[in-house]
Amino acid sequence: MITLTGKTVRHCDGVTRRAAVVAGATGLAGLSLVDVLRAESVTGAGSSRKSVINIHLDGGPPQLDTIDMKMSAPSEIRGEFFPIQTTLPGFQICELMPRIASIADRFAFVRSLVGSAGRHDGFQCQSGFHYKDLESMGGRPVMGSVVSKLQGQADDDAPPFVDLMLGRPLVRNSARPGFLGPTHKPFRPDISAMFHRELEKGMQGELKRLGADHSVSMTLNEQLSLDRLASRSDLLGGLDRIRRKVDASGMMDAMDAFNQQAVSILTSGRFAEALDLSREDPRMVRRYTSAANPDAFQFTTAEGAEAPQKFLLARRLIEAGVRCVSVSISDFDTHSSNFPRMRALLPIVDHGLHALVSDLEERGMLDDVSIVVWGEFGRTPRIDPKTGGRHHWPRVGPAILAGGGMRTGQVIGATDRTAGSAISRPVHYKDVFATLFNRLGIDARNTTINDPQGRPQYLLDEGEPMAEVV
Repeated sequence: MITLTGKTVRHCDGVTRRAAVVAGATGLAGLSLVDVLRAESVTGAGSSRKSVINIHLDGGPPQLDTIDMKMSAPSEIRGEFFPIQTTLPGFQICELMPRIASIADRFAFVRSLVGSAGRHDGFQCQSGFHYKDLESMGGRPVMGSVVSKLQGQADDDAPPFVDLMLGRPLVRNSARPGFLGPTHKPFRPDISAMFHRELEKGMQGELKRLGADHSVSMTLNEQLSLDRLASRSDLLGGLDRIRRKVDASGMMDAMDAFNQQAVSILTSGRFAEALDLSREDPRMVRRYTSAANPDAFQFTTAEGAEAPQKFLLARRLIEAGVRCVSVSISDFDTHSSNFPRMRALLPIVDHGLHALVSDLEERGMLDDVSIVVWGEFGRTPRIDPKTGGRHHWPRVGPAILAGGGMRTGQVIGATDRTAGSAISRPVHYKDVFATLFNRLGIDARNTTINDPQGRPQYLLDEGEPMAEVV
């Protein structure tokens, strides 16, 4: 691996680290452009640059306090918030989401998301699968890793898959490549200097055990010319030729792919520039910054007013050529103080999602970028009288879809009178992924990738694209 140094910064935790980006391995093998275009023609996607932004509401968003309010339910269920009317006739959402309400016709609201594994792990929201599926051979790959395998090229200016969730290179890695191996790991930038998000104690211990300075610079060292970089790459390839022949782990292939990708990224500069918000119009940065509320209850692990800028980063990465970007907004794990915490968090999501969708639409990109907003489960209908919180509720949860040429302006599914279970049109996580793959031009139920034993595995073993939106 080529490691190039950069300037140092001091993070909010006081630790000095390189101001750099973690370079995960990206795809070398892939379909030809002709194959991609042919597949997209079959599904009606129509462009080889279709992409996905996966927004994870980390901790599990409460369905009753977002898009499935039950005002006729008892007070210990319906909670403190009131509904407001959206642009969709007869459909109301939480008063803390007025911006989304104003452009509700740009969204498909899913009130019947089912099939949660019930774990605090974003893996299901990145793959559709339970983490134990095919565990003996490395596990299932997440969607971004599949996109890297099928549509990534080693000489791309940007990696196919960038994972911004939690904003650290290593902690709580839910973007696992599974049996595809390290070649198709995502890039995981360290953006913790840009967005303050205090980690939970368990994550702090995890990061400490892994050590510091896991980053590499995304800019070329001043003492290393492009010619010298090419010479070093050729030399590295020659030295590794013998080891590569006997390597059975896939690690050498991953290193090959990484080195090729690193050279493309360093010589182009597009990817590094996309991660640098100082290159963005300051007016646009302000557009993606929510209003600070000094009176809001600020839970320790929650996001700040600048958090919607993560969505701006996602848009810039898509423009730079990334196919799949995952981001997160924390912390929706509201076992206590649910309503004060939602008063702080929901305006951030409302602001950021409105900015992202309207910005993409103004740029003519919305039909090419599919957006999904969801969490690992919903939350209990009944409010805990002791803590004022809502606990884990895997039985049903909310999701929001936008862009990608999908048919929006509709509400999908319904729950019972307490929002405790789906009573019509249950939508499984795998149905959502089938829909997202469809928007990328990939038929997930009829496309296979080989596992380490050479057996073909379908991208999805169940689930269908949602007929309402595709």
